[in-house]
Amino acid sequence: MSEGQGAMAASGDATSTTSTTSTTPTPRGAGARVTLRDVSRLAGVSTTTVSHVINNKAGARIGEDARRRVREAVAALGYRPNATAANLVRGQSSFIGLVADSIATTPFAGQIIRGAQDEAWRLGYTLLIANTEDNADAEAEALGMMLAHQVQGILFSTWYHREVALPVGLSEVDHVLVNCYAAEGVRAVVPDEVGGARAATELLLAAGHRRIAFLNTTTPSPARRGRIAGHREAMAAAGLEVDPELVIDTAPDQEGGFVAGQRLAELGVTGVCCHNDRVAMGVYDALRERGLAVPDDVSVVGFDNQEVIAAHLRPPLSTVALPHYELGVRGVRVLMGVEDYPAVGPLRVQCPPVARASVTAPTTRVHDPRSVAVQDS
Repeated sequence: MSEGQGAMAASGDATSTTSTTSTTPTPRGAGARVTLRDVSRLAGVSTTTVSHVINNKAGARIGEDARRRVREAVAALGYRPNATAANLVRGQSSFIGLVADSIATTPFAGQIIRGAQDEAWRLGYTLLIANTEDNADAEAEALGMMLAHQVQGILFSTWYHREVALPVGLSEVDHVLVNCYAAEGVRAVVPDEVGGARAATELLLAAGHRRIAFLNTTTPSPARRGRIAGHREAMAAAGLEVDPELVIDTAPDQEGGFVAGQRLAELGVTGVCCHNDRVAMGVYDALRERGLAVPDDVSVVGFDNQEVIAAHLRPPLSTVALPHYELGVRGVRVLMGVEDYPAVGPLRVQCPPVARASVTAPTTRVHDPRSVAVQDS
């Protein structure tokens, strides 16, 4: 077992001019490692005593004077205990692991890492992060590394909400899934897709809209299922039926929004909920091409709160935020037992509405599809 390592600027090994150990450290070469033996010499105690003091060994019979000398020697030499060796002694570490697919390279999902890191630090732990790009070999290597470091537990996260197969080795340690879930019933922390879409629709209902279109993704996912369910809930709570003609499946990108947006004028809607902010951006373009203004003619609500899009559209887009930072925070809290997990999982985190300038009261002007057709000809 390594005794320890550290850095120092102007202090080092004690030297003996008589049979008594000196209490003044002498300089060591730049970058020289300070060892447990160096501390024991300066403190005038055994290396075993130094180890017991540094590791707060329970039951060690060490006098207060000896403990003081060890602490002073550690400070004077700039000694830093070897974390790996200390972990072996204690049988655990101060590390929490986070294994992610492409989360670190996506524009806004990296907030999961930041939230987990901040909460881990607040609880006295350090976050070890491995970005695997959804590669099974990289996942296995990352899990092996974290198990070797005796992490307290592991967060396994994906950049978008989906079902996952648990990687081999994850079951060897306490774990929580973040922004994903597994059929095995493993603890998971995910966004509340239903509640988020309900909040998006309520932004339009509160402004007085009743004929509201819903642009859903064509990609099978929890978001596709949950968001249309939330839209239906909000409409039902307002005493309104959802017109099937106003539920439009489209690609979850700007082009998909543009294609679906071309139909909105013919449908006579005054408001539209979009699957995400990129779809909303395409809807803006389609409405502008048809000579319609946001929000004067059609109010638009997105989903995600992808800042690079939502805050910079003109007018700025009202949307619903995916709570990536909070997912990271809550994942750490569930993992470390700081927060109770619901009897029936997963733990769903609220998606808060973000009101900007793309929603207003519906206009009294009626959109005449025939006038649009003439305009296009």
